[in-house]
Amino acid sequence: MAYIELIWDYHIKDPETTNLIEADMLKINKKVEYALMALKFMADKTPTLSINGQSNEQITLTSAREICDEFNTPFDTTAKVMQLMNNHEILKSVKGIKGGYSLNKDLSKITYMNLVRLIEGKEVGRVCITNKGTCELFGKCNIVSPIELLNRKLNLFLETLSLADLLQGADFNPRHIHAQLIINTQEKTL
Repeated sequence: MAYIELIWDYHIKDPETTNLIEADMLKINKKVEYALMALKFMADKTPTLSINGQSNEQITLTSAREICDEFNTPFDTTAKVMQLMNNHEILKSVKGIKGGYSLNKDLSKITYMNLVRLIEGKEVGRVCITNKGTCELFGKCNIVSPIELLNRKLNLFLETLSLADLLQGADFNPRHIHAQLIINTQEKTL
C-alpha cells in the first residue's frame, strides 16, 4: 500500500496576533502534483465533438513547455513526469516540431493511487515508518493503531477515487465513495 503523508487539518490561533494559522491535511509529492496539473490542463483543453449523436474527443496536443509556462513548474521535472505517464500509456506522444502529448486513457479508469504508485515508483505501507526511519515516538506512542487505521481508510478511499472524479468533479458523490469503501472493506475481511 502506498504511503500518504498525513498532516492534521486544523486551525491554530497565534497567541500574539490572534490570527488563525491553517495546516494542510494531505501532503502530496511534487511530481504527483505536476502530473495532476498536466492531466487536468489536458482534460480541460480537450474539446468533445458530437458527430451523428456520438461523442468523439478531438486530439489536442500539449507540450511539457506549455504546462511549465502555464503553471510555472520546472521543465525537467515536468517533462520527466509526462514521459513517465507516456511510458505507462496514460498519455500518447506525437514527435516533431508540432508534437506533444495527448490523453490516451479515460481518466475515470485511473485511480489517484494508481497515479501515485506510477509516479513515485514505490509502495510504502506504514505511516510511522518513512524513508527517514521509524518515528522516535513509535515505541511509546498511544495513537499508532488509530493513525494506521486512518492511513488504511484514506488509502482505501484514494484507491477508489478516479482522476476524473478528482480533477473534473465528474459524478463526484461522497456517499457513493463511502458505499464503495464499505463494500471494499467487507470484501477484504472475507
